[in-house]
Amino acid sequence: MKLNIKQSFLTAVVVVLAVGGVTTSCVGDLDVEPINPQQTMNLDKDALFNKIYGTFCLVGENGPGDREGADLGAIEELDIGQQTEFYRMQWYMNEFTSDEASWVWATDAGVPELLHNNYDARNGFAMGLYYRLTYNITLCNYFLANVSDAQMAAEVRFIRAVNYYYMMDMFGAGPFLTKVSAELAPYYNRQQLYDFVESELKDIEDNLSEPGENTYGRVDKVSAWMMLARLYLNAEVYTGEAKWQLAKEYAEKVINNGYYHLMETPGTNPTTGETYTPYQMLFLADNNTNGAQYETIFPLMLDGIKTQSYGSTNFLIFAAYSPEMSSNIPSGTDNHWGRCARTRGKLVEKFFGADDAPQSHVIKDITDAAGDDRALFYPEGFTKYVEDEMDASQGYGYVKFRNVRSDGQPTTALDFVDTDLPFLRIAEAYLTYAEAVTRLNGVNQDAASKINSLRKRAHATQNSSYTLEDIMDEWSREFWFEGRRRMDLIRFNCYAGQSEYKWNYMGGEAAGTAFPSFRSVYAIPQNDLDNNSNLKQNEGY
Repeated sequence: MKLNIKQSFLTAVVVVLAVGGVTTSCVGDLDVEPINPQQTMNLDKDALFNKIYGTFCLVGENGPGDREGADLGAIEELDIGQQTEFYRMQWYMNEFTSDEASWVWATDAGVPELLHNNYDARNGFAMGLYYRLTYNITLCNYFLANVSDAQMAAEVRFIRAVNYYYMMDMFGAGPFLTKVSAELAPYYNRQQLYDFVESELKDIEDNLSEPGENTYGRVDKVSAWMMLARLYLNAEVYTGEAKWQLAKEYAEKVINNGYYHLMETPGTNPTTGETYTPYQMLFLADNNTNGAQYETIFPLMLDGIKTQSYGSTNFLIFAAYSPEMSSNIPSGTDNHWGRCARTRGKLVEKFFGADDAPQSHVIKDITDAAGDDRALFYPEGFTKYVEDEMDASQGYGYVKFRNVRSDGQPTTALDFVDTDLPFLRIAEAYLTYAEAVTRLNGVNQDAASKINSLRKRAHATQNSSYTLEDIMDEWSREFWFEGRRRMDLIRFNCYAGQSEYKWNYMGGEAAGTAFPSFRSVYAIPQNDLDNNSNLKQNEGY
């Protein structure tokens, strides 16, 4: 971790959230003018720049649970630790609603509605993400109005485009502004948001760094290409018009970028003797230096002292382990939440089919039985399926993310983690390419070669061809618990409005049942509707 976001922002611009925070129409009512006309605002552009990058993984500048210093602290109904950090909220909304993740504390406020696919306009995680997105967009708008540096501006426009992408993907519509204003924000539908994100990502390319020439942790041209590839892969969902050829072309640009590449080097800890596969190396505490940095196109940078939160990889690691698990497979922390996050059986089936994994706590036993290095589960003492959500022994544990360094050196802290989060990594381009060319041309060797690159890295069997159903499963094998599963299920028509593809507790029933198609997007918070007459609620809510 190179950026001291928490401390540097103390000297940055003071952003005033008008009308008591963001409890009203967020983008429309956010104002950065001083309340006191005698007050002078001195902009520290570097600190604000760091702050904008930090909005992906921090809740504010005063630590993980401090409401006074939290960006969204004025919204009293939000839990600061869980419901104001970007990555954790979108992870909950993408993973708990899908066939991959479950939660032991299934009565936590807002969680049952996600686990059972019956969320409404009052869900705290959806509300928190909506306000986080509009807050982030406003910071970007303020920066762009006051800083002329072309490269910095291009990076901030990229971040703003990513936030609008998540507004489009998660909510299907929302308020839209590209400048800070006290006026009510106009309403943009999904097509309009799509058009803006596409235009922005293309327009900024010339001012972004060449591949690998920017500072680690900052975006470059490949980041924009990867987001465009993702946009085009999902274009039919967002606009009704498929863009498979463009998805293929931009994925190919990413694959052939000349700098980023798949991590294919294993590691051995010289202190403990533990060995790590290339896939494991992506999710360790030295993934910024162990070679994994060449696969990660855009990392969210974490430091156990400087970037403390209960989101991003902090959350992914804390929620994975119990003390008993960590004694067998060290998490690298002393902060365990009792294995509250667990896998659903449908995810485990991607690796083991109808069979159970071995009742073992040895990683190699599990991955060898699966024939796939990506099967980083912890089955010992747990059952494969979650049939009773309140039974903590049901659902395998997972050991994919760890605060342990492959070089044997200590981490900066044990109560928070150093493991950077791979927000965008080049493996996505391989699967995007494979899916796009399969949808264009049917089952073909070109697609198979890209999938086999990932399977070879994972020591999994390589096949001569893959159907679309195979590719849907491969998305899960490669990216499970990385905060994208809902998006992929929607694209394959295996989410809302269908009943052929089921998982435990889908739709609120233990055996799984259909839930309404309108829940492919989330509701716009009622407070925003009440305070901005331009907005419209999504159908069904």
